[in-house]
Amino acid sequence: MADLEQTEPRIAEEQALYRLTAVTRTYAQKDRIVKALTGVDLDIMPGEFVTIQGPTGGGKSTLLQLLGALDTPSAGSLLLEGRELASASAKELGRIRAAEIGFVFQGFNLVPTLTAAENVDMALEPLRLEKTERRTRVAEALAHVGLEDRGAHLPSELSGGQQQRVAIARAIVKRPRVLLADEPTGNLDESMRDEILMLLESLSAEGITIIVVTHDSAVARRATRRLRLARGVVQDITT
Repeated sequence: MADLEQTEPRIAEEQALYRLTAVTRTYAQKDRIVKALTGVDLDIMPGEFVTIQGPTGGGKSTLLQLLGALDTPSAGSLLLEGRELASASAKELGRIRAAEIGFVFQGFNLVPTLTAAENVDMALEPLRLEKTERRTRVAEALAHVGLEDRGAHLPSELSGGQQQRVAIARAIVKRPRVLLADEPTGNLDESMRDEILMLLESLSAEGITIIVVTHDSAVARRATRRLRLARGVVQDITT
């Protein structure tokens, strides 16, 4: 009984990384209003590995943009570690994106004329770190994704799976609290897909919150929590 009494306060005090309350996002489209998100209530805890599935046009990309501080709600509250993003200034949202959120995309989005190391280093430019610190972080990030010997290679000299690893290294080099990934395995075969999923799982185990939008049920099943988003409404479908 004493052990229970000691653990209960810690559970109660654990703060959600994200807390969305009645979040709505609407867009004006010609002569009509499109409701991309409708009254979303959602908590995402630190270190969770979350996948979001749903039909095309169901609001997945809109939700990811809100979580990534790329957009703000039309109504409702969106908290990141207790900070209100819905009313944050553009400058503050930019600072949060630069320092606290990592992004990974389906198409890798690597600069073809830059080496793997140079692509990773680009993510550090807004942080204004010393050159020595930047080199150290880049080397650590590439080693973290198993590419310590590929830093001098151009994207064209890497496989699709290796390019996505570079993209993940670029996302984690700034040491973010959360990594947002939009179909990160969509351009990969099953073998490479599984390699990337193992990497994301390891990052989650280290405490980084992972949020992945995917159409692939095999990807979704690897998450610790599964959400479905359709017609702007979120359902938790974790089993």
